[in-house]
Amino acid sequence: MSTDFRYRFRPRYYEIDRQGVMFNMWYLGYVDTAIGEFYADRGTPYEAMLAAGYDSQVVHVELDYAAGLTDEGDTELVMRTGRIGTKSFTIEFVFVTDLDADEPTEAVAGRIVYAVIAADGSGAIPIPDALREALQA
Repeated sequence: MSTDFRYRFRPRYYEIDRQGVMFNMWYLGYVDTAIGEFYADRGTPYEAMLAAGYDSQVVHVELDYAAGLTDEGDTELVMRTGRIGTKSFTIEFVFVTDLDADEPTEAVAGRIVYAVIAADGSGAIPIPDALREALQA
């Protein structure tokens, strides 16, 4: 398992639904943005992955909702590497809100499984050493 990576944001007005919380579709958009930052933070920016001939592709997602996010304060999306296989890896994440509280709220938790694929579209490939090292950082 890797060290935590934190991506801070505040839900935007238009992402809030009629129930007063961030609409469910936006969560994965933030995960996608944060995964790009996660890769870069660990020395494997997305552009470098493509230049090296590989990419990652979502093959499975799980989300568990405990509380909604509002636009009234910042949220941290905390990510870490879970399982690393031969051709796929899992990123575990949690959206944390009420950051100034004694006990911040873990609002939404999940995991996302990525397969590593050849950038030319020819299919799944073993995880390259550089990416494996980045995932273990």
